[in-house]
Amino acid sequence: MPQPPLFSTSDIALDDCLQAWLREDVGRGDWTTAGLGALAQRPGQAVWVTRAPGVVAGLPLAQRLFQQLDAEVGFVPLIDDGDPCAQNTTIAQISGSLAALLTGERVALNLVMRLSGIATATRQYVEQLAHSPTQFVDTRKTTPGLRQFEKYASRVGGAVNHRMGLDDAVMIKDNHIAAAGGIRAAVAQIRPAIPYPMTVEVETSSLEQVDEAIACPVDIIMLDNMSPEVMKTAVERIRQHRPAVKIEASGNVTLETLGAIAATGVDFISSSAPVTRAPWLDISMQMSSKTL
Repeated sequence: MPQPPLFSTSDIALDDCLQAWLREDVGRGDWTTAGLGALAQRPGQAVWVTRAPGVVAGLPLAQRLFQQLDAEVGFVPLIDDGDPCAQNTTIAQISGSLAALLTGERVALNLVMRLSGIATATRQYVEQLAHSPTQFVDTRKTTPGLRQFEKYASRVGGAVNHRMGLDDAVMIKDNHIAAAGGIRAAVAQIRPAIPYPMTVEVETSSLEQVDEAIACPVDIIMLDNMSPEVMKTAVERIRQHRPAVKIEASGNVTLETLGAIAATGVDFISSSAPVTRAPWLDISMQMSSKTL
């Protein structure tokens, strides 16, 4: 089932973010570009070129960002978000006043390079599961203020978005369990207090906790930091007693361990690594001396 969009380029809230990022960079004014005087008002052209292979994400955001500076800027993506590209690929053509192109360059590139890095790393994880029914899921470990964009990049890379925030679903983690005095107590306290049809997920770190979770009215059981051998036993127990419950694996997830984890039969594997550890995709903007 297609996932709903995380944002629209016509969203006023999106413009608020873009303007805040521009204010952060421009501050009291772009003295360098302003110093060019009348020259900065002349039309110019530029292209964006990748300096490494990867998966591109965020081009519609870059287009909208440049248009915050000058509504007449033309930004033409030459590939779609989610498309893989080789090194030295021209991915966008830009035209408009030199002032808008020069002032918006760094913020726009920072955003797209960051998101493309996430999409590229995510695609590597997803491809490891290409021949498995197990789906790769992201987490809430995101940069404050950038969650919807980093989640978007994760989705572009092929992942399934986990909950966007604490208001999406219940996830009873180790500290909730400790505060309540156990899984049974935590579920008994929380389940009656949430609206229908909100789901309840509980984190387990041992077979004893798995057994306790099986006996509770939960929708998803997370197997956290378990070895593949223990995880396989946990999956068998859950399938035997609660076949409708979904199973998520998390913790110690790497490209090298994905296959072994998926082989245990879990429905989802979640990891923050493509967001928290992804290098930026190197992209440069090359100005043309040609005027329009």
